[in-house]
Amino acid sequence: MPTVSVNGSTVEYQDAGSGKPLVLLHTLLADRTVYDRVTGPLAEGRRVITPNFPGYGASTGPIGSEIAAYGDFVAGFLDAMDLGTVDLLGNGYGGFVAQAVALDHAARVDRLILVDTGPGFPEAGKVPLRGLQAKVTAEGMSAVLDAAMLRMFPPAYIEAAPEVIAERREALSKADPALFANACGALVALDHGPRLAQIGHPTLVMVGLEDQTTPPDLSRALATGIPGARLIELPGVGHCPQVQAPEAFLEGVLEFLDG
Repeated sequence: MPTVSVNGSTVEYQDAGSGKPLVLLHTLLADRTVYDRVTGPLAEGRRVITPNFPGYGASTGPIGSEIAAYGDFVAGFLDAMDLGTVDLLGNGYGGFVAQAVALDHAARVDRLILVDTGPGFPEAGKVPLRGLQAKVTAEGMSAVLDAAMLRMFPPAYIEAAPEVIAERREALSKADPALFANACGALVALDHGPRLAQIGHPTLVMVGLEDQTTPPDLSRALATGIPGARLIELPGVGHCPQVQAPEAFLEGVLEFLDG
């Protein structure tokens, strides 16, 4: 995969298709390949760019310890790629970062798509994040893989799709433990809630109703707080609809982008 330098960091990315750019930002629990099942169809009518965050794939640090720093990182990536205004889609962690881009670099975003994310975590939701952070720091990525899969997918899907789970475990196992822990800490500190009304972009919020990582109420808070946002709820789907329900994901995303 090609790489580009952004503020001292090496950023690995995939670039497919041509036309108006759509940038896809991945979740904490996966690398950019989490979009592989939908990149082809998305790229039939646009240019689709999928970077890895620092610590995933061949992407490296340095990176700051707050979500705002990751938003600045994405803006720097857009500069390095000579991209102007883009449509921006973020899943999970990528959705928190996408909000930071929309808030702090508003002119870089046209349409915004937030998939299984939220404005921030309530105190109860921060407990497992702190647990992941501590465990990966002490024991490495292998120690958090089981928990990560349970946070990504409903138990029935895990049982029904062992090959997908093996694929996702293998991809996440290669993440840098220190940078994974850094991202966990950034999530614990985040609260975009008071700023949601500042997001003026056309926004689609999508959520799987079986999401155990960013429960549906967090997405509903986004849809309520962002003026004019549209909400799509996917029954039976977990944290990554682009993997578990690619057809429903594509239907919602393409209708929004092409509308």
